[in-house]
Amino acid sequence: MRPRLRPDPFHLGLLLGLLLCHHAGASIHEYYNGAFIPRSNSFFFHGGSEGLYASAEVNITAPASDGNSFIQFESVTFRRTKESASMHSDMQQKTGLVEAIVVEIQDRDKIGGRYLNTDAICCTRELHDRNLCKVGEVIIRPSQDNSDWPKRIQTFFDGSSEEITMVTQAIPIRKTGMYYLYFMFCDPQLKGTIIKGRTVWRNPHGYLPGKMAPLMTFYGFMSLAYLLLGLCWFLQFVRYWKHTLQLHYHITAVIALGMCEMAFWYFEYGNFNSTGSRPMGITIWAVTFTAVKKTVSRLLLLVVSMGYGVVRPTLGGITSRVAFLGLVYFVASEALELVEHLGNINDFSGKARLFLVLPVALLDATFIVWIFSSLSKTLEKLQIRKSTAKLELYRKFTNSLAVSVLLSVAWIGYELYFNATDPLSELWQRSWIVSAFWNVLSYVLLGIICILWAPSHNPTRYAYSEDTNDDFDDEGIPLTGSGVRGIGDNLSKLERKERKNMDHVFGMGDDLEEDKRE
Repeated sequence: MRPRLRPDPFHLGLLLGLLLCHHAGASIHEYYNGAFIPRSNSFFFHGGSEGLYASAEVNITAPASDGNSFIQFESVTFRRTKESASMHSDMQQKTGLVEAIVVEIQDRDKIGGRYLNTDAICCTRELHDRNLCKVGEVIIRPSQDNSDWPKRIQTFFDGSSEEITMVTQAIPIRKTGMYYLYFMFCDPQLKGTIIKGRTVWRNPHGYLPGKMAPLMTFYGFMSLAYLLLGLCWFLQFVRYWKHTLQLHYHITAVIALGMCEMAFWYFEYGNFNSTGSRPMGITIWAVTFTAVKKTVSRLLLLVVSMGYGVVRPTLGGITSRVAFLGLVYFVASEALELVEHLGNINDFSGKARLFLVLPVALLDATFIVWIFSSLSKTLEKLQIRKSTAKLELYRKFTNSLAVSVLLSVAWIGYELYFNATDPLSELWQRSWIVSAFWNVLSYVLLGIICILWAPSHNPTRYAYSEDTNDDFDDEGIPLTGSGVRGIGDNLSKLERKERKNMDHVFGMGDDLEEDKRE
């Protein structure tokens, strides 16, 4: 009969630490008067967690050197309360113990007394009397592969001193894995102790956390991909510059924004890898370009779906609504990106972050609904007029967009499953793929638009033309063949006059070419 598993207080502490601490922001973890949290019969402070690759050298003589992976303690100071310090005399030694414990996530069950059938994390008098552990210390069962792990570093208060500083030292990492650092004490008299200082986490090739290291290479390749797309588009644009449409300039802007975005992220990650901290200026620029590019990309999809430049010369009265939606999305997206890359979760609770995520999600849903609603009307118009070339163009675009939405829904499901089944980041080496997917999908969609709306010597095959009566009401029109020919004949002079007024909303009325072939 299998023994019934009970929730381990230390494992609950691991999850609590993940919720309270944000470690993606820097490989230099700074502590500013951090408080210890009670858990079972212990008190702990989560010092950080990162994916670290094994050191390049097998025999490490100088852990904190290039090519090695390590966790280094620098000026880590513990300060207890005056009441706690006054309980001891100046002549006493070891009047309080604080332990720094480094554990690889696979060995998490070796912390605490779970293997001793107890919920205690710290050694009790009963367990001490059975020679199972030392009273006042955290219970640690050494790993069978390496008796030195999980790693324990002890720091003692002396006499009635209120502060004690850890010895500066580095722990070499010889095995690739997700490592967690906890500062813990068992003595209730130390309640109220705070921590300050910092720890430095380094991988063999730089300070970039293991989760983020593949993204630096990814952003480098994406920068080259946007450069290649931009070069092809530029050559085509220059070749047929006399026949370009306003829509082509919008596509050019999105390509340029994507190129700048990827380049900024690559240099931001490169600087992070060299220094161990995120450069504020470059990060803000990268975040801003991301927000602008996401906004302009969605607006491009929307105006293309509305048939801008194809079945309507301007957006007319809905221009202000489109612009307002874009402005709101930019503000919401910028706020979320800033919190994700510059903020600290200690400053923004889960509920506060939810208030930033929800608006972006709702605005994305609004874009999707509006895009497909507009596409439906555009296809209806083209089918009524029997504009074969334009209809085929928009059918290809609709199919591509539908596939991308299905892929997005499927990937969101996978992302939820991935996060639910990996709460402790054991699959950290694959986590970069989750965020990289959205950049790839955005790039593919942009590439499809570039192919479908590429500049050519005959742009009138998909350009707006008054001769085909492309501008008409958005109200429902029956999809019957008998009504097709009558549409142009029934346009009143008032409708034509309104169309001419709409042509000047973007100042494009004189630039649109007429399609004599339709």
